[in-house]
Order: sequence, then structure tokens, then C-alpha cells
Amino acid sequence: MSLANRMALASPQIRALCVEANEFPRLSAEFGVRGVPHTVINRAGAFVGALPERDFVAAVLDGAGIPVEESPGAGGPSTEFSG
Repeated sequence: MSLANRMALASPQIRALCVEANEFPRLSAEFGVRGVPHTVINRAGAFVGALPERDFVAAVLDGAGIPVEESPGAGGPSTEFSG
């Protein structure tokens, strides 16, 4: 949840909304929440579970249809993005 909020602060193209699943059962049912954290991207993509920061950013960018570039020598996708 904190990382999603930080991403939204870093870019005006990103919005983050954090919802307590137990307090909003209809919304939880709409998005099929069965476990938390449950991250929904553009009402289309989603993933469940806590991910390391690099993987979280890559999953969000992928879910938003933004190509993720491999960082040379870093062994994984680049988490740098422009706003």
C-alpha cells in the first residue's frame, strides 16, 4: 500500500486508492478480493500478495501496459519511470 502511494506521489499519471477490504464488502466482491494485499490496476489487471519493490513496480507497469526495460547488469526490470 505504501509503495502504491509513493508511486502516485512521484507521477501525476498514477493514482492510488487504498481500501480496507473488510469495511467495503461490495467493492471487495466486485474485484474478487480473496486475500490481501490485492492490487488492482486500471480495473483490468490484478495481483495478490506482497511483492518486493522492484517486482511490485514491474507488475504495476506491466498491468498498465507500459513496457518494462531490463536494467543492464541489475538482473531484473528497471523500476525507473518518467511521470
